[in-house]
Formats: sequence, structure tokens, C-alpha cells
Amino acid sequence: MRRWIVRTGLALLALLGLAVGAAVWKHEEILRLMAVNTLFDADRIVANFSEMDRAFLTVPVVAEPGRALPEGPGVPLPAGAQKWIDERSVTGLVVLHDGQVTHESYHLGTGPDDLRMSWSVAKSFLSLLTGILIDEGFVALDDPVTRHAPELRGTAYDGATLEDVLQMESGVAFDEDYFDRASDINRMGRVIALGGALDTFTAGLGARDRVPGGPMKYVSMDTHVIGMVLRGATGRTIPDLMAEKVIGPLGIGPAFYLTDGVGAAFVLGGLNLTTRDYARMGLAVARGGRLDGRQVVPEAWVDQSTRPSANTEPGSMRYGYQWWMPADMRPGEVMAQGVYGQFVYIDRVRDVVIAVNSADRGFREPGVSAANIEMFRRIAAAQ
Repeated sequence: MRRWIVRTGLALLALLGLAVGAAVWKHEEILRLMAVNTLFDADRIVANFSEMDRAFLTVPVVAEPGRALPEGPGVPLPAGAQKWIDERSVTGLVVLHDGQVTHESYHLGTGPDDLRMSWSVAKSFLSLLTGILIDEGFVALDDPVTRHAPELRGTAYDGATLEDVLQMESGVAFDEDYFDRASDINRMGRVIALGGALDTFTAGLGARDRVPGGPMKYVSMDTHVIGMVLRGATGRTIPDLMAEKVIGPLGIGPAFYLTDGVGAAFVLGGLNLTTRDYARMGLAVARGGRLDGRQVVPEAWVDQSTRPSANTEPGSMRYGYQWWMPADMRPGEVMAQGVYGQFVYIDRVRDVVIAVNSADRGFREPGVSAANIEMFRRIAAAQ
């Protein structure tokens, strides 16, 4: 009888331990889900974008501080810039000319050491990594994505090439509306919050609304597929590859990625850096992939990937290999951009880079995109 009581007590303790563990796990899930649901609230968005590691699973890319940018002569911002900063809820603004900092300012309580969420600026970082791995022979533009990500066989991505997903021409039907809680992009956000796997989510996409290689349509999961392809081709994680081949060589740090529940990096928008380090990336692109005396990204890839080549609609923003160009693109003009006002604007002709972090809840309002581009051009012209 005594032995039975002891065994029963041990079993109850074990069950209690499991229950406590499950409760902790569910508590973390609930906190992440709450973070997703309040991420863009007016009273939280500024702090949230500087503290993503407090609410989500993360993995470091580079932990140590990177190289400093040289200071140049201060150049005043053009007339109207302060009004633009206020209206667009800009949190960080760094301007480089001839590789030197000519303006740096922080707003809304943020500072130079804040690791700001990139959102889709991260896509352009992944483009740089892709170009390096193509040059090293790991992948090719005409590789079917299923060659390196066989779990995508039989899905909407079956038949698409690496070039198709780089160009946002996969053909996959996907609702990218951030303001619709039922949209595909917000369903994906809940997968991250609840500890799910983005590979599994992506493999569950079965519908197409056009053929691969057809009209360009912005689908963020195309970028996740790029990550799947690069992981499959190299047998390595994106943070490891990025640290070795892009972030580290560019002198950027610290940096981290958000991850899903199985540790896969959120490559379509989860990179977090200082505003100065976004500018460092732009400087490398402005100089043909070369920085601090080292050719980090093949110059041919920088040239190829930063010119309009995707099948965009006439009169709309132009696109190519995870980079944006204005509809009335001027020579040497290219941008990385993300929702809520994240930008790396590059004018290769003037050798000007403008890195912007914001918490702009009105980023989709009519005229905002054009006004941003006009301000970038005015800042560049003032250097």
C-alpha cells in the first residue's frame, strides 16, 4: 500500500510538472499572440519596433558592434523636412554622402542604439545573400524551387523558379493586406506568434492566380521560399549565412532575426539593426557591392538586381530581385522599403544613401509614397 502511495505521488508530481510546463508554454504563446494583435497600436508601435526581441522568438546574426561610419560635414535638411519627419512618424534618419554621415537624428524617444525592425527592407538583404550564393555556385536563377525545397512539390510553388520568387512572379494567390485580420499575411503572423513553422505554412499554399513568371504581384511568402531554397542548397541557416557573407563583412552589428517556432529565420521582414547599419548596407550597394576595400557582393549582381526587371504594371512602382524603383526612376535610384515607413534609399549617381526608420501608421494613405520619394530626392540633391 505504501509503495502504491509513493508511486501515485510520483505520478501526480510528474503530471503536475507537465501541467506547469504546458502552462508556461501556453503563457508564452499567449503573450506572443497579444504582441501580434497590438503590434501596430498607436500607443505601442514606436516602442514595439525597437523591442521586437522582448515579444518574439529571435536568433542573433552578429552580436558584436560593427564598424563605425566616418563623420562628414553636417548638411542641413531641406525646407519642409521637419514637417515630413513629424507627419511620417520618423524615428531614425541617417544620411550619407561620399561615404560619410552628413545628417543623423532620432525622434519619438528612440536613439542610435535601437535595433529597429526592418520589415521588408530585410528582403533586399536576402537579395544580396542570394547573389553571393549564385556567384559561389550553390544555386542558379533557373533552378526550380522544388530542387532545393522538395517539401514544396505539389504546392502552388511547384513549377516556379528561384528567379520567379525573386521577382515576385511565383503566381501564388496570397492576400497581403496588413489591415485585414483575416488576410494571409496576418494568418502567417499568427503562425509565428503560436510557435508554428513557416515552412509548413508555405507548403499549405495551394492556389494560384496567375502562371509563374507572369505579372508581378507582391507576395511576401515568395521571399520565405527564397530562404527555403538557400537553406536547402547550402544545408545552413540564413542567420549563419548572413553573418558570414553579408552582415559580418559589411561591418554591421549587433543584429538579430525574429524566428518561427522551429527556429527558421523570418527572412521576409524580421531583421533588426540600427539605423546606421541600414545605411551601411545602402552604402555597399551604392558602391557596387564593395565596402571598406572588400568586394562583399558581386558587382554584376548589384547591377542586375537593382534595375527594374519584374513584370510590373505600367505607371506603378518598378521592381527587380527584391528591390524597388520609383515609377519615374532616375539613373542610379533604387530603394529597399518596408511597411510603416522603413527605407534605404540609394542614389548611386550622387553617392547618397538615406536610411529611414519610422512608425508611420498612415504609410498607405494616398500620396504618401510619392511624397516620401520626393523628400528623398530633395535630401539627396542638398548634399
